[in-house]
Amino acid sequence: MRYWNQYPPYVPVAQKRAKAEKKIKQLKKKIPDLQPVIIEGNAIAKTWWGKSWNQNLEKYADYANRIGRGRSYVRHRAVLDLQVQPGRVDALVQGSASKPYEVEITITGIVPAKWNSIKSECEGRLDSLQEFLLGKFPKSLGEIFTAKDKGLFPSPQEIKFSCSCPDWASMCKHVAAVLFGIGARLDEDPGLFFKLRKVDMNDLISGAVADKTRELLQKAEKKTSRVMEESNLSDIFGIDLDNPGNADTTDVKPPKTAKGSKSSPHKAQLEKAEKQKPVKTQKAKPRPGQKTPSDQEIVEKIIRRTRKGIDVKKLNKKTGFEKNKIRNIIIKLKRHGTIKSLSRGIYISA
Repeated sequence: MRYWNQYPPYVPVAQKRAKAEKKIKQLKKKIPDLQPVIIEGNAIAKTWWGKSWNQNLEKYADYANRIGRGRSYVRHRAVLDLQVQPGRVDALVQGSASKPYEVEITITGIVPAKWNSIKSECEGRLDSLQEFLLGKFPKSLGEIFTAKDKGLFPSPQEIKFSCSCPDWASMCKHVAAVLFGIGARLDEDPGLFFKLRKVDMNDLISGAVADKTRELLQKAEKKTSRVMEESNLSDIFGIDLDNPGNADTTDVKPPKTAKGSKSSPHKAQLEKAEKQKPVKTQKAKPRPGQKTPSDQEIVEKIIRRTRKGIDVKKLNKKTGFEKNKIRNIIIKLKRHGTIKSLSRGIYISA
């Protein structure tokens, strides 16, 4: 029997982490899509989005005094699962009991008036989806995004939470751990932030990207005859031009060619790209009694066989899957620890 003035016995961090990792292995058998929060190193968040999420929570006095309780929990991998849905986060956190506690956090979406105001501030100032997600944009925009009660990040009034633990505190350490876990998850996929806030991040950059694409095509037609591959355009803008969800370029028309003159290599390349149809994935028919491999298993198998590493472009050619689909699979495989980055954009078996 423990009295109110007694502290719980001290448990070493290594023992806590071992307990959490053992529970993760058990849960993966029941929940194949389990997404634990794995912190490598001392910093809980390393990117602009993850850091800004955590710093925003610490701005508010009613959170600053309580949210620190979750730091040690998230560091020793007690957040066994964290799933982000529009306006909601569901998580499992390993506490002192054998059964993990269930945490639910709901976050109000950004209201239209605030979203429209932010979009107007971004006009002409965001050139690349890739740089935007990396947090590389004008400092003045960063200040607008993180403005207290006015920016992209939620205030305490917009956050509601509950936990199945018996702790009487309004914010228990399990909820605090999940809030920090969200920041760590944004390191892996900043796009989840906009999913959580129920807005489309493409609204902020699609117009600017389309304008830049048009400008590049016009300059290329005039200045050079060298063929520029579609992959180069993707590298420059941080987008896939074959993905209509990233930029609206339907109104981009290449300059007309005079009669009798040869079409430029750039125009020929673009016309060829437009005619090409997306590759259809041809899965081998399974033998009787053999299970059909999932898309994730196909990608994982290819990466495991590659000793020198492989990138998204080569995976696209080998599987026929869309590049965005491959990237989502890679994110899941890295979370599960089955693959790792050999270098930027090159993946290999862990």
